[in-house]
Amino acid sequence: MGWITKQNILIVGLGLMGGSYAKALKRIGYNIMAIDTNEQSIQYALENDIINEGEVFAEPELIKKADAVIFALYPHVFIKWIKDNQKYFKQGIKITDVTGVKSAVVYDIQNILRDDVEFIPSHPMAGREVYGVQNSDDSIFHNANYIVTPTEKNTQEAIEWCKDLGRLLGFKRISVLTPQEHDDMIGFVSQLTHVIAVALMDCKDNIHLVDYTGDSFRDLTRIANINDKMWSELFLMNKEPLLEQMNLFINEMETLRTMLKNDDKDGLRKKMQLSTKRRAFFNK
Repeated sequence: MGWITKQNILIVGLGLMGGSYAKALKRIGYNIMAIDTNEQSIQYALENDIINEGEVFAEPELIKKADAVIFALYPHVFIKWIKDNQKYFKQGIKITDVTGVKSAVVYDIQNILRDDVEFIPSHPMAGREVYGVQNSDDSIFHNANYIVTPTEKNTQEAIEWCKDLGRLLGFKRISVLTPQEHDDMIGFVSQLTHVIAVALMDCKDNIHLVDYTGDSFRDLTRIANINDKMWSELFLMNKEPLLEQMNLFINEMETLRTMLKNDDKDGLRKKMQLSTKRRAFFNK
């Protein structure tokens, strides 16, 4: 099954990301259904024309109508939901997700999933430092990256189906990584950056910093406004890759600290020149 307009797309988990998917897909002609345990989220989405139908529990008749399902749930909730409700899936449908870690989730889902349903995992590298469907905005996809993370259980058809979803949503660049490659990469470019932002905000107790700070501190700590429930779960589920990336960063900090302590101006300048050279790739 390809992505044909007028299909019924079910989104399970109607927060920031689920709501942004809903807005993007509804705008181009899909019938969007949603399930979320928060009644206010469903009501808001209905009243603001983000979805066509919604339920606060796993309504079997709604699930049976779905031609494809997108999961935007906490990892442990995602696994339980599949165990409890996969019996209602149409035969032969494909499902995907937005989960921020893969190795700890993908294999469990694929192992328990019915043989006639294919789960092709993906991760939209987009977001905002706010939560909830009321803050959803599909424009966050337009200059962002989208990663498909297949395993040996996935068919080439499903991989292309998932890549097509990324194109429909408007992502700028679509990549394919293994779950393990994804988790190593995400440990550095996403989770480590959140660790650094949290550490910056937590290491100095001065409520007047806001009165003195400039844009550099605001930029570095924007993501410190963090969903502690979600991110603590993601950190722990990707523990070993994240610890490796934290060690890399700590070692680099020690190098810079030693250079500063030893008045090594040339060493500091070389480090800054290297960072400027590498950052230039992001400016293109």
